[in-house]
Amino acid sequence: MAIARKRQISLADTKYYHCISRCVRHAYLCGEDALTGQSYEHRRGWVEDKLLALAQVFCIDVCAYAVMSNHTHVVLYVDDKKANRLTDRAIVIRWHKLFKGTAISNKFMQGETLTKAERWFLSENVKQYRERLSSISWFMRSLNENIARRANKEDDCTGRFWEGRFKSQALLDEAALLACMAYVDLNPIRANDAITPEGSNFTSVKQRIGTITGSQPKFKQPKLLLRFAGRPKKFMPKGIPCELKTYLELVDVTGRCIRSDKPGFITHSTPKLLNRLNITPENWLTLTTEFEKVFHGAVGRVSSLESYCDHQQIKRRPSYSNSKQLLA
Repeated sequence: MAIARKRQISLADTKYYHCISRCVRHAYLCGEDALTGQSYEHRRGWVEDKLLALAQVFCIDVCAYAVMSNHTHVVLYVDDKKANRLTDRAIVIRWHKLFKGTAISNKFMQGETLTKAERWFLSENVKQYRERLSSISWFMRSLNENIARRANKEDDCTGRFWEGRFKSQALLDEAALLACMAYVDLNPIRANDAITPEGSNFTSVKQRIGTITGSQPKFKQPKLLLRFAGRPKKFMPKGIPCELKTYLELVDVTGRCIRSDKPGFITHSTPKLLNRLNITPENWLTLTTEFEKVFHGAVGRVSSLESYCDHQQIKRRPSYSNSKQLLA
């Protein structure tokens, strides 16, 4: 039995989620349609621009993304603490950047005096906006609905553009998070759309590599993506628990390993990160090439998965054997 959507997102267990949206009937979102010869390449820019713009409004950070020809991958971090810290005015300002709001919220923003009843309705509105600004469902809705409307208008047609709302996977620990991010960033290479990570257009890895300039790399980080916060420590700041340099080296080595002329083995030294995560090179290659195939639902080590299922009162352990084998 499928898990109810409202139970698939559990911030008490993890704040990292992998979301996938696919076009209906595998139609082309971007790229060139081999049957008609028509190019939709410009739509990749639509998705990337809207995705990064939404991250500036929602209390949700983008860890990784890849815009493919008929689907998109996004790894998100939900910053619910930030949503709770924001003032009522800040919440309404953010919401009005995307939606019209109500007559009362607009009156509030114009500085007009509110009656007691209006203040009560405003507090209810703000409470609702605060929840929605840290909701993955509302984030993905705002992204997909915008792209669908623009694509249907351009194609002069109506109807569904996406197969469904979106598919999501909970990433329960550091190993699952980094494996999923590498899987997403290397999607264009697996699809033969790019040869190197820095040549993978409309991906987060290209954004991160693009911030490294000069003869002496400083490993600056793009402002529109969630930062790498370094190795896990006692007082961990907000960010991905890994060093940027280590992650880029990891993606580069993994990318070379999955080229068609070098399948199934690692020709260079194993990245230090894999040693620290206690994942063998063979298992890492499987994780970053077949992530969606081997995992269904929440992803993490066995201990993380068991804790998540107990907390969510899920009797069936999804992908338990694969988690035990690949993330042990």
